[in-house]
Amino acid sequence: MKDEKTLKGTTTVGITCKDGVVFATERRASMGNLIAHKATDKIFKIDEHIAATIAGSVADAQSLMKYLKAEAALYRMRNSERISIEAAAALAANILHSSRFYPFIVQTLLGGVDETGAKIYSLDPSGGMIPDKFVSTGSGSPVAYGVLEDRYTDELYVDEAVDIAIRAIKSAMERDTYSGNGILVATVTEEEGFRMLSPEEIQKRLEDLN
Repeated sequence: MKDEKTLKGTTTVGITCKDGVVFATERRASMGNLIAHKATDKIFKIDEHIAATIAGSVADAQSLMKYLKAEAALYRMRNSERISIEAAAALAANILHSSRFYPFIVQTLLGGVDETGAKIYSLDPSGGMIPDKFVSTGSGSPVAYGVLEDRYTDELYVDEAVDIAIRAIKSAMERDTYSGNGILVATVTEEEGFRMLSPEEIQKRLEDLN
C-alpha cells in the first residue's frame, strides 16, 4: 500500500451560468475497497475569480493546484491585472502536458468569471483542454451526467445551478461506491468572487430537494 498518491475515486460537477459558475464535489477518497479519507477537499480557490476541482491522484492534484495558485498570483503581481480563465486553463494544460514522462494522474475542472464571461474547462492528464457548459468527472460522473443532461439550460443562474449540482452529486453518491461522505459546493461570480457554501446552506438545500 502506497501513500496518498494512490488515493482515487470521486465525483465532481461544474456548471456555467449567466452570472457565474458552480462547482460541486463529494468528499470521499478511496484506496481500492478502503475509504481512506472522509473529509477530502476537492474544490480549490485559484484566485478570487477562479476555482478548480480535482479527481484522481490526490498528491498529483494537490501539487497541480499549488502550481496554479502560485502562477495566478505571480501573473496578478507582474501585470497588475488578473489572469483570464482561458489563460489559466492553458497554463494548467501546459503543466499537465509537459509532465508526460511523469504524468499527473488527475482530471481537473477549472473555471470562473472574467471580462469575457463565465467559463469552465475540463483538463485531462495529458493536457487536453476542452470548454464545457456543464461537465462531470470521476467515477460517479455517469450518474451525475444523467441529472445534468436533464436539467441544464443556457438560462440558468447560479442560485438555480447550485441545486442542480447538489442533486447531481447526491445521485452519484447513492450509486457510486467511490463517492460519498458529504458535499462541497463553491460558486464564482463577478459580484462575490469565490465563495464556498457552508455545510448549513448545503444541508438546507438538500432538505428542500427532498
